[in-house]
Amino acid sequence: MALPSKVRIVDVGPRDGLQNEKQPVPTATKIELIRRLGAAGLKTIEATAFVSPKWVPQMADNAEVLKAIEKLPDVAYPVLTPNMKGFEAALAAGAKEVAVFGAASEAFSQKNINCSIAESLERFRPIVEAAKAADVRVRGYVSCVLGCPYDGRVLPSAVADVAQALFEMGCYEVSLGDTIGSGTPEAVKDMVDAVAKRGVPLKKIAGHFHDTYGMAAANIYAALQNGVSVFDSSVAGLGGCPYAAGASGNVATEDVVWLLNGLGIDSGIDLDALVDTGAWISRELGREPVSRVARAILAKRAAACA
Repeated sequence: MALPSKVRIVDVGPRDGLQNEKQPVPTATKIELIRRLGAAGLKTIEATAFVSPKWVPQMADNAEVLKAIEKLPDVAYPVLTPNMKGFEAALAAGAKEVAVFGAASEAFSQKNINCSIAESLERFRPIVEAAKAADVRVRGYVSCVLGCPYDGRVLPSAVADVAQALFEMGCYEVSLGDTIGSGTPEAVKDMVDAVAKRGVPLKKIAGHFHDTYGMAAANIYAALQNGVSVFDSSVAGLGGCPYAAGASGNVATEDVVWLLNGLGIDSGIDLDALVDTGAWISRELGREPVSRVARAILAKRAAACA
């Protein structure tokens, strides 16, 4: 299969990237991060999560963030809404797109959202119905599509079951997440094939790869070869992996854009502006960017100025 000529990147940095930060990130910083990502050319930016501040304190300012960001006319700002209460709060704050998240592993579903896979899907149905009535788009996430920290290997058929249910429920797109980053390219191809054969069109499938084992770029390339053209990533590689101490989590958006540029695939993203954004938020958080591409470009710039 020919590689897609264009790819849409969903930057999850403001939500998935920041949600596990131990120190509170100022609301103004989150708003500025979202603005900079939009200016760099991102067309989909996951802005925040409408979850209980008891469980995710970093997202306590969700409504304030969503209301305050300058919404560009051609940019989507989805927010995570795990339950009806979260959806209603998001709707009140002006959300036009929301996301629900399930898992392909029973153990992970129980540990993460305290219910079975089947129960989680039933929880999502009223959200999707309410979203339809409010003209709000819904995106579906499936966690642990290639491996689970509790169950080990996850079968492609299990992933296909959940992805099919979310798509048929009304999710316009289903993001397949390698939550612990344990996947390898051939496993990615098998998993994507299983989902597509179950009736989820390739253009409705997104890849969400973590770089815990350094396989994210290879896995993205494998998914591209299968016809996937939407990928989630996080500027500067924000967001760790809670299941592998000290390990990286989300693949860095800079690294994905570098890969796409090398393949001649259009992402619509200004890599230099993106690197600057990643460097800025990393300074705000008191660390170096995780992105190897960003580090290389910043080092080259510094050498040129020396």
